[in-house]
Amino acid sequence: MINRTIVLTAAAVATFGFAASAQAQGVDPKLAKYTPVSGISGNLKSIGSDTLNNLMTLWAEGFNKMYPNVKIEIEGKGSSTAPPALVAGTAQFGPMSRPMKGAEIDAFEKKYGYKPAVIRSAVDALAVFVHKDNPIKCLSLQQVDAIFSKTRKGGNDKDIGNWSQLGVEGEWANKPISLYGRNSASGTYGYFKEVALFNGDYKDAVKEQPGSSTVVQGIASDKFAIGYSGIGYKTADVKAVPLSAKAGGKCVEATAEMAYAGEFPLARFLYIYTNINPNQPVEPVRAEFIKFIYSQEGQAATVKDGYFPVTSAIAEDDLKAMKIK
Repeated sequence: MINRTIVLTAAAVATFGFAASAQAQGVDPKLAKYTPVSGISGNLKSIGSDTLNNLMTLWAEGFNKMYPNVKIEIEGKGSSTAPPALVAGTAQFGPMSRPMKGAEIDAFEKKYGYKPAVIRSAVDALAVFVHKDNPIKCLSLQQVDAIFSKTRKGGNDKDIGNWSQLGVEGEWANKPISLYGRNSASGTYGYFKEVALFNGDYKDAVKEQPGSSTVVQGIASDKFAIGYSGIGYKTADVKAVPLSAKAGGKCVEATAEMAYAGEFPLARFLYIYTNINPNQPVEPVRAEFIKFIYSQEGQAATVKDGYFPVTSAIAEDDLKAMKIK
């Protein structure tokens, strides 16, 4: 029964067992197939990332098919809501589209005496989207910064406020750029600020949206718009702009191959944090849900949702760290 309430750098993603030859378009065949066990029941609650909301729901639906006596509740209002929920004990899972901050980890450790466990559940390419008819071919991160940020810490010498400044012609020429983004509760907001804006400040003109899907919907209905969201939210009405890490650099598409290779500059893990006492076994219902995420079936849901699956090496490392067999 499901009650659904509607940073790592690209280089770091590559260091965790990924390579350009990884299972880019499918699930790692070395991942275990999930085998149901008997006697699983109980309640699970997830509070956190909107980016992971759809994927958490897919995992919950797959899990419920095998365990109909498990009640799963999912609330996705932003990554910043996950750490307080874990500290308060109001959720078993805290999905986050960014790593926990030091202060968040400290607050958890102060209460429980150990750090939260982390599940690297999927890989995302944080995409810069424009309307599907926009002819733009590539943007550097410095240009992205000058489009979205008023501080321009990336080093671009001028603010970018209209499409003609990017060489876009036709009906886009001299049209103001309409900006869409996430609200400050979002891990995506924080990750984009850190990496794409070089820790600068957003322009006041950014239309902050409560969810990833509403960012994409806004761009789809606004021909002169640009915005950012996880690649899993891409629709036929928008397109992801290839990005280069620096001006004049290689333009890289937001694909699985480029994320695994560490070449797409806005590649990141999608995390789920959870409270696991290192001196106690994980209760069966939560252990089985984590094993399901890391199974072939669980990572097939990752692909279905438009994100990129993790490898068996990631699964083995994280399960071992949590002492889940």
